[in-house]
Amino acid sequence: MDPNHLFIGGRWVHTSGDRVIDVVSASTGDHLGAVPDGSQDDIDRAVGAARAAFDAPTGWASWGPEHRAAAMIRLADALDARRGATSAAVSAQNGMPITVARSFEGVVPSALLRYYAALADSMTSEELRAGLPRGTTLVRREPAGVVAAIMTWNFPQTIAFFKVAPALAAGCAVVLKPAPETVLDSVLLAEAVEEAGIPDGVINIVPGGRDTGAYLVSHRDIDKVSFTGSTRAGRQVAAVCAELLRPVTLELGGKSAAVVLDDADLAATAEQFFMASLLNNGQTCYASTRILAPRSRYREVVEFCTAMARDAVVGDALDPDTQIGPLVSRRQRERVLGYIKTGLNEGSRLTTGGGRPPGLDRGWFVEPTVFADVENSSTIAQEEIFGPVLTITPYDGEDEAVRLANESAYGLAGTVWTTDLDHGAQVARRLRTGTVGLNGYLPDVTSPYGGRKASGLGSELGPEGLHAYQQFQSIYHP
Repeated sequence: MDPNHLFIGGRWVHTSGDRVIDVVSASTGDHLGAVPDGSQDDIDRAVGAARAAFDAPTGWASWGPEHRAAAMIRLADALDARRGATSAAVSAQNGMPITVARSFEGVVPSALLRYYAALADSMTSEELRAGLPRGTTLVRREPAGVVAAIMTWNFPQTIAFFKVAPALAAGCAVVLKPAPETVLDSVLLAEAVEEAGIPDGVINIVPGGRDTGAYLVSHRDIDKVSFTGSTRAGRQVAAVCAELLRPVTLELGGKSAAVVLDDADLAATAEQFFMASLLNNGQTCYASTRILAPRSRYREVVEFCTAMARDAVVGDALDPDTQIGPLVSRRQRERVLGYIKTGLNEGSRLTTGGGRPPGLDRGWFVEPTVFADVENSSTIAQEEIFGPVLTITPYDGEDEAVRLANESAYGLAGTVWTTDLDHGAQVARRLRTGTVGLNGYLPDVTSPYGGRKASGLGSELGPEGLHAYQQFQSIYHP
């Protein structure tokens, strides 16, 4: 990797500064590569390139939907050609098991591009409405403009295309800021953009830390912000956008509940339960890490979760047999171990895990950990840990289960486990959260995905995700 160049305006250009982001392997701590650490001057150049691409009379925004769709398909093809390298790069950087990376980071970005290309091509941008009490109005959908897209590190390419795909479909230009923990995959993305012939300036990539992101959010030539990250950082982004009256979409933290009903068949849904609770080593914002179990089956649920965590294969993220890899960084590992210590101090019962796995002295590993007898008000049941740590809390009756599930500052996702799907859907309707899964969970590309309360503002995915990158104009005639 060349630490002297950034992808801005469709070209590889020298960075204006001399700082670099050094990347190490989550599994070993070994050096993997480096990219430039973007400066304010680099952001100015990137935003300027995006502004020029958007404002040009014959630029991206003026292209017909079918022409934008064709370019997006070319980009999808270019990403597919790199899916192996992208998956490996993500896995090495953030500890995502390679089998997970291949299923998400190697597949979802191109799928999103194809979905939004088809959606944009089929939607009308203008609609004539009969006015009241008289007249007619032409209602137009226009692209929002220049978008600041800021991602976190846990699913870097998937999250990037939650934003880039609908923004491109709408006709927007994008300045993408990857998280410093996962930047090497962004080099592969830039190569794909170049190969696909996306017009210069439509996609610009400037890696950097919090200061770089803060400057991008507040830049005078940004029209729309889309941010994925922690709730704390999201509040800061929201405050800046509120002051500027700038549209913003926020996908933030979560502490989702898994409501296990009396009739749940855990053995039959064991694989789905693992994916819903421990996917990506627990570094998943929608993960159902807070298990609510009926008291009549409490011991069984504790034993099931304990065995699931204890028997999971822990190892190098690039090993195809690995189910639980390392955390993204030393700092994240220490944060998770700190929460485990807090859980013990607050009186929760540790049933498995609790430390570093034996024999894995390098890298940022934490054992899959399960706490039983957890009070719903305790720190480990209320705060987002973002690691392989599950809590189990008993309940008496479904009303209490719903109350416990809703007693959270977050509202991103959740799951209900039952053999009666109709009844499970009834319980799901009572949960104050943006999305709910029945006997499993995955965000659905065709449906809105977004949080309530401290989990964010607005929605991504589905037609709603496209609408977030559009604005309306009404032309009235009496």
